[in-house]
Amino acid sequence: MFKEFKEFAMRGNVVDMAVGIIVGGAFGTIAKSLVNDVLMPPIGLLIGGVDFTDFFAVLKKGASPGPYETLADAQAVGAVTINYGMFINSVITFAIVAFAVFLLVKSINRLHHKEDAKPAPDTKDCIYCFSKVPIKATRCPQCTSELPAGG
Repeated sequence: MFKEFKEFAMRGNVVDMAVGIIVGGAFGTIAKSLVNDVLMPPIGLLIGGVDFTDFFAVLKKGASPGPYETLADAQAVGAVTINYGMFINSVITFAIVAFAVFLLVKSINRLHHKEDAKPAPDTKDCIYCFSKVPIKATRCPQCTSELPAGG
């Protein structure tokens, strides 16, 4: 069983997948920081200086009655909350990560299509004897027929 696991783990696609997961996790952290630290503060400022992480609804009050200024205050006293501001941040983070993955896959697919593209033909068929003739030839070397221009 150990030998089978070693063979499985050493396959190229498993190692590639592991690298992808690690890089994806790091990219997710960067995207989350972009949303929380760069995008949301100006948006919050535009709507009155509110931090999106502090958008929450109290389901059950904690040890001390509210109102609670911030989510941290509510959580500190044990209030049960729905944190829809955090959810908005997560949705924006997901959109950024999904768009970046889309661009990555699109560029990889473009590279694959270039590799699969066939080179331009360097021969053509004689329309009279059907032998292969260099593309620039104006006369067939087999049957000596004059070939039409461009074809």
